[in-house]
Amino acid sequence: MSFDERTLNGMGVLAAVVRGGSFAAAGAALNMSQPGVSRAIARLEGRLGVRLFERTTRKVWLTDEGRRFHAQIMPLLGELEEAANSATQGKASVRGNLRVNIDPYFSQLVLGSQLRSFLRLYPELKLELITRDRLGDMVSEGYDLAIRFGEPRPSALMARKLLETRILTVASPAYLKQHGRPTTPNELKTGKHVLIDFRDPETGRPFEWIFRQRQKEVSIPTGAQLVLNDVATMHGACIAGIGIAQVMELGVEPFLASGRLVDLFPDFPDEHFPLYAYYSSRHLLPNKTRAFLDFVVKLVTADRATPQH
Repeated sequence: MSFDERTLNGMGVLAAVVRGGSFAAAGAALNMSQPGVSRAIARLEGRLGVRLFERTTRKVWLTDEGRRFHAQIMPLLGELEEAANSATQGKASVRGNLRVNIDPYFSQLVLGSQLRSFLRLYPELKLELITRDRLGDMVSEGYDLAIRFGEPRPSALMARKLLETRILTVASPAYLKQHGRPTTPNELKTGKHVLIDFRDPETGRPFEWIFRQRQKEVSIPTGAQLVLNDVATMHGACIAGIGIAQVMELGVEPFLASGRLVDLFPDFPDEHFPLYAYYSSRHLLPNKTRAFLDFVVKLVTADRATPQH
């Protein structure tokens, strides 16, 4: 297949359809008619010799071949966009649309209140934050960047660790007054205590309760009656005295400092949970993506450097 301007334009239309979710949305974004979008996709499919989209009157979605092709071309289109911006606007230009797949807890806890300074710094950038429970197929869904908790799974994405937060086992004073305070993790196996589970959005199963202290590891089967998938609800249930929960230290420092929650096992400090940034290519990372990533890095660095009282 020869590569020419029509092929490149077709790739741009393909990316717009995936980003917008329909031919009509792509047409509005590109200032094209819907039939024009359909013709551009048909020409690209003809040149490639494969069907890129399945279509109904209500819905459009990528075929397997289309998904693979889209994943391959998105980094290239990003680099072309960045090269064009650098040539016309200078290397410091940060503009265009930036879509970020972001963990809901991190977005609410750390990011939301700090966004004003970032938006003021880059007035020509349109930022779209999509809070989701899981990473999904970041490239085919049109995301430039993702910020997620948890260890990375094998993929072609670049993964950069932003921080590690300790996992704490906590309860409220009201709960401890009623049930007593366990002195070791093994006491949680006795059935005397009420445990609250949290569901891992990636696997669909509750997180395991693992306690690590140097070379020592203790696993606790919870058999929890209450299983949650929202961190704020888990914090509220724990503070209300419903049971014992395992939580990230990031975000509960104020509850610990005020005495509303108690860290039950401070001598088991070796269980940690990471926060990662994901993006599609290490080569010529677009200025808009790099600017937001640098902002998040400074944010989490400052947060971890702030003394907790």
